[in-house]
Amino acid sequence: MLTDIEIAQKANKKDIRKIAQKLNLTEDDLDLYGKYKAKVDYNLLKDNKENKSKLILVTAINPTPAGEGKTTTTIGLSDALSRLNKNTIVALREPSLGPVFGIKGGAAGGGYAQVVPMEDINLHFTGDFHAIGSANNLLAAMVDNHIHQGNELGIDPRRITLRRVVDMNDRQLRNIVDGMGGKAHGVPREDGFDITVASEVMAVFCLANDISDLKEKLGNIIVGYTYSGNPVTAKDIKANGAMAALLKDALKPNLVQTLEGTPAFVHGGPFANIAHGCNSVIATKMAMNFADYVVTEAGFGADLGAEKFLDIKCRLSNIKPDAVVIVATVRALKYNGGVNKTELNNENLEALEKGIPNLLKHVENITKVFGLPAVVAINKFPFDTEAELKLIEDKLKEFGVNVALSEVWEKGGEGGINLANEVLRLIEENEGKNDFTYCYDENLSIKEKIESIATKIYGADGVDFTINAQKEMENLEKLGFSKLPICIAKTQYSLTDDMTKLGRPTNFRITVRQLNVSAGAGFIVALTGDIMKMPGLPKVPSAEKIDVDENGLISGLF
Repeated sequence: MLTDIEIAQKANKKDIRKIAQKLNLTEDDLDLYGKYKAKVDYNLLKDNKENKSKLILVTAINPTPAGEGKTTTTIGLSDALSRLNKNTIVALREPSLGPVFGIKGGAAGGGYAQVVPMEDINLHFTGDFHAIGSANNLLAAMVDNHIHQGNELGIDPRRITLRRVVDMNDRQLRNIVDGMGGKAHGVPREDGFDITVASEVMAVFCLANDISDLKEKLGNIIVGYTYSGNPVTAKDIKANGAMAALLKDALKPNLVQTLEGTPAFVHGGPFANIAHGCNSVIATKMAMNFADYVVTEAGFGADLGAEKFLDIKCRLSNIKPDAVVIVATVRALKYNGGVNKTELNNENLEALEKGIPNLLKHVENITKVFGLPAVVAINKFPFDTEAELKLIEDKLKEFGVNVALSEVWEKGGEGGINLANEVLRLIEENEGKNDFTYCYDENLSIKEKIESIATKIYGADGVDFTINAQKEMENLEKLGFSKLPICIAKTQYSLTDDMTKLGRPTNFRITVRQLNVSAGAGFIVALTGDIMKMPGLPKVPSAEKIDVDENGLISGLF
């Protein structure tokens, strides 16, 4: 069996201008990045106001550490819809170098359901993340320079909330002391780095509707507080104009293609466990302008990415899905049933049955909490047994859950035809009857909104707030941020805030240890458990297996 990168390298890619023609775009609408990548002018959104597109959201259950093929299913489903002669675009997040060189891998799909050029997309791509990191770090430099140059605004160096970023897993940078070396070199203070995808600039970038909205949102980013406790923004520092200038080209969605030639927008990339986990609003809306069916994804399980897609992205951009696909695998269900990750390829029907309640909880979240039609896609792996696949299908039918087998990893779009037909049936059956609702009302208090997510989505008995979190909550309400939606930073491996509690736990509470406001992005971040905004590399990082030969051919990427 060929590896993912070997399959991608053997692909017969079309010139990106031919892919653009499928969207009725000309070369004048594109900024070309070689033969197979292009950026599309975001001003085209203004020219295509009528929108009758059907939006399909792909999410998943709580995964194993290796991930379970949600992006692969998203891509394969779009190819299957294209095979059924549906005008389709897939809209995805850009991969971060952190997981590419770490443990999870990239985010360009797998097997015969990939977006290409795979190496470019998983590495530097069109430089968007560099631009986002540069904009963030320009702001950080201007904040410290303001303090060094006399601190006219009275910023308290102990209350600077903005951190520098780098798109790499580097635990050594989580907590540092900078400004050392004497008076000429800055003001010494505690500082640290986050990974780029966790930055508020990334969130702003992905939630902005256009360049003017981007500039306004950037200006609202709170960088810290004065000695008297008043917030200081990027606009106060006079940085948002220059930041927007750095981002003006990055804001244009990236157009690539699947292995089967389906157009793909790959743009923006916040993590779902420490950020809001969705591709850019501009790319999603642009896809909905140019296609009848748009397939998009939200990171990790329905407790994280899907909840944030629906409660944050949909709320702030006035869009809503017509159907939801929940990806599950035999491996992830056995993992949630208590099987060690080294034994997941062995048949274990008992553990599989124990893991199914986790899947059912995610189905309930989508269908009962949010009121959306859903189908479970069983993403088949070569080592899955017929007995295991039959057990899942029988159990789901017993509970009245829609289910379809997905073989897109092995067969590409052909392997997703059954899933595509089920999605089309759901959309047609629910035409005009979409009962989509949010998990919480924005007028609830911050505490009530967090409790709504924890009890309704996670199944918790309630929420405990540390003394520090309570003080921060009171301060945020006093500053007028109480009506913002909530973005909970939580482990992806469990419905709880403890990654070791797998399956569908009961009789547990969530602890919020820290709260802060992303005033530019327009939401409040609640940190739980030991979740960090700067991951570290594993004992054996994927980077050890990646190489390039004398001809520039990359190997070992996957």
